[in-house]
Amino acid sequence: MMKIEADRAKCDGLGMCEAMAPDFFEVGDDGTVVVLDELPGEEYRQDLSAAVDACPVLALKLRD
Repeated sequence: MMKIEADRAKCDGLGMCEAMAPDFFEVGDDGTVVVLDELPGEEYRQDLSAAVDACPVLALKLRD
């Protein structure tokens, strides 16, 4: 099972993840990422990998 991990201490709130995968990421009121669904289905792997790779501060990871 795939899991999204976010390091909120690293997050700068730039919103690249939210722009690429808005069903899974949101920049919260405090300016850091909120993961909306930590355990997405395998069918979302490609989109989520692109969103994780787009994070300029490397605050996101996908774990199996």
